[in-house]
Amino acid sequence: MKKVLEVKNISKVYKSYNKNIDRLKEIFFSSTHHKEYHASKDISFDLYEGETLGIIGVNGAGKSTILKMIAGVVEPTKGDILKRGRVTALLELGTGFNNELTGYENIFLNATLIGMSKKQAEEKLEDIISFSELGEYIYEPIKTYSSGMRMRLAFSVALYSEPKVLIVDEALSVGDAHFSAKCTQALKKRKEENMSIIYVSHDLNSLKVLCDRVLLLNQGELVKQGDPQDVINSYNYLIAKLNDSDNKITKEKNTDFGTFDIKIIEVSVIGKDSKASTISSGEEAVISLKLLANKDLDNMTVGILIKDKFGQHIFGTNTYNYGMPQNFKKTKRYEISFEMPLNIGIGKYFITAAVHTQDTHIQDCSHWLDNATSFEIAGTKGKPFIGISRLSPTIISQEIS
Repeated sequence: MKKVLEVKNISKVYKSYNKNIDRLKEIFFSSTHHKEYHASKDISFDLYEGETLGIIGVNGAGKSTILKMIAGVVEPTKGDILKRGRVTALLELGTGFNNELTGYENIFLNATLIGMSKKQAEEKLEDIISFSELGEYIYEPIKTYSSGMRMRLAFSVALYSEPKVLIVDEALSVGDAHFSAKCTQALKKRKEENMSIIYVSHDLNSLKVLCDRVLLLNQGELVKQGDPQDVINSYNYLIAKLNDSDNKITKEKNTDFGTFDIKIIEVSVIGKDSKASTISSGEEAVISLKLLANKDLDNMTVGILIKDKFGQHIFGTNTYNYGMPQNFKKTKRYEISFEMPLNIGIGKYFITAAVHTQDTHIQDCSHWLDNATSFEIAGTKGKPFIGISRLSPTIISQEIS
């Protein structure tokens, strides 16, 4: 595969001064009066033609710093970045726009800043305006735009600049669901046309859908890269560890971590009619978790998450949402069951199970078990449908005058 970007051992160090005069002291007296902050530490990776590379990490992990170095906004303190083709970045919304100019005028300004000629901008003008869906607002000053409208215009210009590499940093989280979905579809299409994408988002589902590979950053370091689901599991573990003040959370494998005060020992999905894990859509099923208590604990939460073959979240719930706190006694075994009709489309699905406090595994995670078991929906009970969920509409047909 052809490399379009090579990041080689780059680091970025910022100097922090208590007083402005300390800068002068360093210059004239050759003495040190600053503290160093390492935003990025010796990071290396490649990006290939037609690949979508995701980057995740908690706030302060160094994601934005990496993107700014690749985009050329800041220079690395050391290391090299080799680019083969135009790199266009959607970083901070509004960058490259003049608030006093109209959206129409800003198309040409922004296009020039990202390397397009006036002729190229003119050729793409109608496509940019049409994709942005701004209508007559395109002739209004940018200062009157909402953040969502700014995102529409910025994304449209970036998309039609036809870069070799497009960097998208949380831009799709701004604005309405319709336009975000439209952007996602456009990125998929450009990917098929061999455009490479670097995509940063806290939306884990979109990372699973769009990305071929994901990098996990923490405290300026690259700690893991590879298959999206595998890296996202490491990210979930990292989040749990950051909230583990007593340092009790351990990892048995990448899909299996927690304090293990309450341990999930078995997960099953059985159809009430089929008596098996192959179930008809619409059939009542029981998702059962068997647990072993290694400690007395009260007010705990037990939850499940159904995911499709792409790792997308289909449905999740837990006992906290239903106001059913779970109390456990040491050495005792328990079974928690979730009974429901599985009104989902034909295909293979996976169950993630967890025991924790409050409403998410971030709080005191006893056990997180990803892909604990799988089941298959084969055939449909009742009226057929297409898609991933059965909505069971009432259809009314009547003659009107």
